[in-house]
Amino acid sequence: MTPTLVLAAHGTRDPAGERTLAALARTARAARPGHRVELSYLELSSPLLAQVLPAVRGPVVVVPLLLAGGYHVHVDLPRVVAEHRPEAVVARWLGPHRLLTSALARKLARAGLRATDAVLLGAAGSSDPAALADVRAAAHQLAVRLARPVTAAFASAGTPSLDEAMERLASTPAARVAIASYVLAPGFFHDRLAAVAAGRPAAVVSEPLGADLDVAALIWHRYDEAVRRSAAMPRTLRRA
Repeated sequence: MTPTLVLAAHGTRDPAGERTLAALARTARAARPGHRVELSYLELSSPLLAQVLPAVRGPVVVVPLLLAGGYHVHVDLPRVVAEHRPEAVVARWLGPHRLLTSALARKLARAGLRATDAVLLGAAGSSDPAALADVRAAAHQLAVRLARPVTAAFASAGTPSLDEAMERLASTPAARVAIASYVLAPGFFHDRLAAVAAGRPAAVVSEPLGADLDVAALIWHRYDEAVRRSAAMPRTLRRA
């Protein structure tokens, strides 16, 4: 039986964020007709992962809709899976990856990126150094794609903060700062990126990654990786 893809998003209080994640699930579903795709959340939104996992029949692959590692990847999600569907296979989180780089570059172009702009990769942040390293690796990939420096900056935990990064760039020859939104959907963190951009003359911020075809392709890439690893492991050790 083909495993069901269960998408595990963080959750948001923003209805626009929920609509965007639902659209991403539809985009993933359309990319592979005949595959079952279920959207779930770790907190704040409904349905919760803890509710979806027991309701799905047959094998399950959980793909975290998270751009970097951290508490939700390493603690929250495994706890829910262990409690409600211990045989489920958990895939790797999404970033960094060249497909995200493509989506980020496209969103920046749509926002009006100029050749003279300084670029920030604006992310939520984390207290986990490995999660911050994931974001910095994504910034490096974007820098290679754009052929210019890209600074990773964080809206919550992590250095430099968005404000610190913006202040540093104010002393450079760049006439404007463009913030690449390293978030999946509208909500608290994208609002924070927009607020920082609004506080600086001429700064621009790109849209969230959203229901992008490259993001959907990456979801299925992580799913396929997990299925292959699971097939290669002894039954008692099947975890991605």
